[in-house]
Amino acid sequence: MITGHVFIATSLDGFIARKDGDIGWLLERDDPAEDHGYDAFIEKVDIILMGRGTFEKMRDERPWFYTRPVLVLSASLKDQDIPADLAGKVRISNKSPEQTMEMLEAEGHRRVYVDGGKVIQSFLRAGLIADLTITQVPVLLGEGRSLFGATSSDIPLAHQDTKSFASGLVQSRYRIAT
Repeated sequence: MITGHVFIATSLDGFIARKDGDIGWLLERDDPAEDHGYDAFIEKVDIILMGRGTFEKMRDERPWFYTRPVLVLSASLKDQDIPADLAGKVRISNKSPEQTMEMLEAEGHRRVYVDGGKVIQSFLRAGLIADLTITQVPVLLGEGRSLFGATSSDIPLAHQDTKSFASGLVQSRYRIAT
């Protein structure tokens, strides 16, 4: 059975980016000497699913950061929006969360890294996320792009564990309680 998994950082007040999409506040706190578990997490996923905003933020980064195939969910992007050197590494779909997971499961994928605020929100509302790893950065932004949006009902979570790092980051893992 296919499952969706989240690994993301937020400000202490719950924002994943400033209003304009800037994540400099996050990059400033990144300490390469600290292992926050991303490499171990990514080793367990088959494919990365992200939204248009996340893709547009990362599209021109070289070397290409992702070691797994990437599927971008977007109603506005087209295949020609993928740089030539990313052909075969990135593709675009405009399917719903449910259709996307059905398609990925039919392709043989089992563990999907769900990334990007709006995509995470839509997959949570659809009940397609199994667990969340959220790293809080000790900064208050006051406003920005929120990780979580409105839901039609509560989404109960079961706490798995919490780690703190010398840099001040605090990482918690939650399983979606069913």
